[in-house]
Amino acid sequence: MSPGFKTCHAYLHRLFTKYIKSSISYEGIHRIEKYEYPKDAVREALLNAIAHKDYSGGVPIQISVYTDKIIFWNEGQLPENWTIKNLMEKHASRPFNPDIANALFRSGYIEAWGRGTIKIINECKEAKIPEPIFNYNSSEITIEFRKDIYHAEYLDNLKLNERQLDALIYFRSKREIVTSDYAKKYTINERTARRDLIELVEKGILIRQGDKKSTKYHYR
Repeated sequence: MSPGFKTCHAYLHRLFTKYIKSSISYEGIHRIEKYEYPKDAVREALLNAIAHKDYSGGVPIQISVYTDKIIFWNEGQLPENWTIKNLMEKHASRPFNPDIANALFRSGYIEAWGRGTIKIINECKEAKIPEPIFNYNSSEITIEFRKDIYHAEYLDNLKLNERQLDALIYFRSKREIVTSDYAKKYTINERTARRDLIELVEKGILIRQGDKKSTKYHYR
């Protein structure tokens, strides 16, 4: 195993033992460990960073861990005339470092050419967390994984009232809250409902969309 691959393993081990929490459950006698972020998606993001990094700049790959997200930052470039949209759909494999990418493929680290970003998206969907955010600005690429924040452990620390806490779980399957539905469920007037929902927007929990007559509050 090359030093570069050993570094990859070291990064992953450190992330999933020190920074990324897991929950334990059991199916019969089998122990099920579920991480806050899907391990295969995080692994794929790191491999992509290694294969697409512009090593001439000398700036290392950066992984920033926050309470509700992880961001992979990498100095690199997309192929000419490509945008983030190309990464979100089936595309040809055009790595910035073809020799490194080929070594990863031959070693079994990469399973299929041109499928890395799609695999990352699908793994996040399957894990029921928000789809990752890809950004590119001509000299650097980032992938942002966001945690599913709609659970009691996270929400309890935000000093929300009982209606707000209950609503975020109750309306979760719809992925949006309408003011009239909120007011009806908790038997309050729409002015109070709007105040509750606007506070959730200000805390970064919901996203407000639409005009005054058709406002909806979407989950992140």
